[in-house]
Amino acid sequence: MRRIKSNFKISLVALTLGLMLPFFAQAQDSNLGNWLIYIGNKKIDQQWNIHHEIQYRNYNAIGDLEQLLLRTGLGYTFNEDNNNFLIGYGYILSKNYLVDSDDKISINEHRIFQQFTSKQKLGILNINHRYRFEQRFIKEEYKMRFRYFLGLNIPLMKVHDNNKNFYISAYNEIFLNTESAIFDRNRLYGGVGYQLNKNVKLELGYMNQFFETKSRDQINIITFINF
Repeated sequence: MRRIKSNFKISLVALTLGLMLPFFAQAQDSNLGNWLIYIGNKKIDQQWNIHHEIQYRNYNAIGDLEQLLLRTGLGYTFNEDNNNFLIGYGYILSKNYLVDSDDKISINEHRIFQQFTSKQKLGILNINHRYRFEQRFIKEEYKMRFRYFLGLNIPLMKVHDNNKNFYISAYNEIFLNTESAIFDRNRLYGGVGYQLNKNVKLELGYMNQFFETKSRDQINIITFINF
């Protein structure tokens, strides 16, 4: 049984790498970027939790930094773990290319945010709503933005025990500014994940980020840890 589990894990890693390599190869010569994401949640007790998050975003496969995002917050869960209110802080370092140049400029952003998340379950379908309001401090500018996230999670198959299964993940998130232009961006995502145990999930997905006049695609590699 241990050998079967070991072979399964090796096969899973090989499959993941096999899926990733074509995207990485394409990313070297295209506008396809890559986001490496870690999302963690630490429960203090039944109600309180600490959220922490690291995102390393690249213009290409890896090594051409577009943005480094660090985010943390304190949350309070109520209504039988289905709802959570969280207040947080984020630091964002952006590396933006100058027009018609290979040179970059660095932009630092400090962000305060408040969010409310709500979970629903319809049969095997898990639904997640997130409403987030951000106060953004970028150099000498002050901006505010509202975000609405609608996420879906569908289990596919069980492996070995109840804590391990594959699943499909999809979401859409719209960003709206409080001043003109109101529309900021929209993110549409679809991916496949694997629940290693009750505390750890791994996910590989494809995201399109649409702005007012352009769009950009990213491969997302995500690790979720609850402890």
